[in-house]
Amino acid sequence: MNHEFPGTQSFDDALKWMLEKNPQKKTKKNDTWRMQVVKEDSFLNTKEDVVVLLGHSTFFIRLNGKQILIDPIFEKLSMHTRYTDFPLEVAKLNNIDYVLISHSHFDHCDEASLKIIQIQNPDAIFLAGLNMKNLLGKWVGESHVQEAGWYQQYKLDDEVAISFLPARHSSRRSVNDANKRLWGAFAIESKNKTIYYGGDSGYGSHYKEAGELFPNIDVALIGVGAYSPRWFMSPNHQDPCRRFRHLRIPGQK
Repeated sequence: MNHEFPGTQSFDDALKWMLEKNPQKKTKKNDTWRMQVVKEDSFLNTKEDVVVLLGHSTFFIRLNGKQILIDPIFEKLSMHTRYTDFPLEVAKLNNIDYVLISHSHFDHCDEASLKIIQIQNPDAIFLAGLNMKNLLGKWVGESHVQEAGWYQQYKLDDEVAISFLPARHSSRRSVNDANKRLWGAFAIESKNKTIYYGGDSGYGSHYKEAGELFPNIDVALIGVGAYSPRWFMSPNHQDPCRRFRHLRIPGQK
């Protein structure tokens, strides 16, 4: 349950959303812009710290020598449209130390992709929220999965520290498992750098709190998408502009 916004969306709200006219249908239909895909994998052969977007919410991170994948999705998913190709040969994703899964939704937690990672990286550790082991364990082996609640730190080596933090979202994979598995964000720390990954999240005070708990964040990865209509999507997805309209720049009205 989200601690700041504990209510859940009702079936009636979901039905209203599915049946109402999409106000952005025409805009989306006419939108031909696509993110440029750079098929460049030289970063896999270096030792420097990097953060690389691999599409949707999938990131490759190297921090203090540790190689990390976040919410890996390699192929297309049923019921979802993929507009850009995965930019790497999946077979080259070796020597992965940690795989971070923010929540159980299909576009962040893909069985096929996680099985491939485990086969190619048999020593990789999969880090997720509470009650995720009963799902991930069937795919990668329970001994390779660590769970954490919000504000808890995983038991890793001394090269990096990874903590699980709140996000304003939900979880579901079937009709009878709504919010049975915990969703969240991650703080990834080395001795001199900190990376924040927000997962899927609506707006809330947890962003400010993350900055207070980890005051030296160097890179913040905050997803923005699927935010309209706001009356239905705001509890789950961040709006790109809503919280900025009240800001005032000195000297401007």
